[in-house]
Amino acid sequence: MAHGDITHIDIPVGDLGKAQEFYSDLFGWNIAEIPGYEGYPMWQAPNRISGGGLAPREDGFTQPRSYVEVDSIDDTLAKAEANGATVTLPKSPISDTSWFAAFTDPDGNHIGLYEGVTDTSEADAED
Repeated sequence: MAHGDITHIDIPVGDLGKAQEFYSDLFGWNIAEIPGYEGYPMWQAPNRISGGGLAPREDGFTQPRSYVEVDSIDDTLAKAEANGATVTLPKSPISDTSWFAAFTDPDGNHIGLYEGVTDTSEADAED
């Protein structure tokens, strides 16, 4: 993925089991929990390109949130804030080589950011 690509979409849900059944039946998505991410089942669209997660509904997270791949979350958040956005979720680790964050744009839209190494050979080359 490249800077600016949409990489992930979270869908907030109240009942994970019902949501898994609903989206699997409706769209044919393969939905499963991944070790280390219990309580956050991830979905994969049939095209194997689109994917995301079913996230427990929490305060302030009530609408789907698309995550955009960026070269630097820190730089992107700074630029977003300089242009009127509000950081709603600071940079947080997913793994040793990936992070996420979120902001609200000037129109109130919730946008997620993702930064990370998706190819383990890239991570090995950095060592």
